[in-house]
Parts: sequence; C-alpha cells; structure tokens
Amino acid sequence: MAYAIKAEIENPQAEAFVFTAQKTMYGGKAIAESDVVFLFASENEGGQGLVARGVVTSSQAIPKRPDLERQTPRVSVSIRRTASAAKRLGRDELKRFKDWQDGRPQTELNFKFYRQATNKIVGISDEAAAFLDGFF
Repeated sequence: MAYAIKAEIENPQAEAFVFTAQKTMYGGKAIAESDVVFLFASENEGGQGLVARGVVTSSQAIPKRPDLERQTPRVSVSIRRTASAAKRLGRDELKRFKDWQDGRPQTELNFKFYRQATNKIVGISDEAAAFLDGFF
C-alpha cells in the first residue's frame, strides 16, 4: 500500500523530512519503513500541494493517552525524498472532483485530504498511487 501525507513542509526541496505525531486516517496508521509516500505541502500553511515522492525510513506509532476517551491515532515518520514533483497538484486542481462515488483517483485524494482541512497521513489506493506517479 502507498501513503500520502499533507503537512506543513518548511523546505519542499529538502532531501529528508521528519513529521512528528501526525494524525492518521483512512489506514494511515499502518505506514511502515520502506513504504512509498507522496508528500503534499499543506495549503493551510502556505504550501503548494504535491512536492515530492519518498520512502519511509522510520515509523513509530505514538501511544494513546489514557486520559482521553477518543483520539485519532498518531504516527511519527522520517522520509527520504526519491523524486520531486514536475507538475502541480493541489486543492485547486482537485476541488472539482466531488462525486464521492465516481471511483476516480482525483476524487479519492480530494475526499481524503480536502473534505476535512486537517493535516494527516492517509493510505491511498493503487490507482491513486499510479495517478500520482504521473506527476514525477
């Protein structure tokens, strides 16, 4: 399975990225070492959308807090860049894909990243991963 992360990325040109205690949704908590991940610089923090593809070099689940009844699983990951995006893909390009039942990879990405504005790590389908590979 491939993954995608939308987060604040201070240096989109960096060779390595570290994300601490990131929220996970849609299977994102299963991310592990050697998984492929697509990195989106969050537009909420001034980013531009898809910036890189990488491979997870380390992954560690954050223990749940006993004082909270309900909480989103969180994971800390380190990622090594393997490619830089050659074409733009972000909220503006994906927002028209709103038919949640159409099965298109663009719709999957819009749903998982932009229906809720929070930054997160998500699991993505093989079709979405193949679609994203076309941007490199």
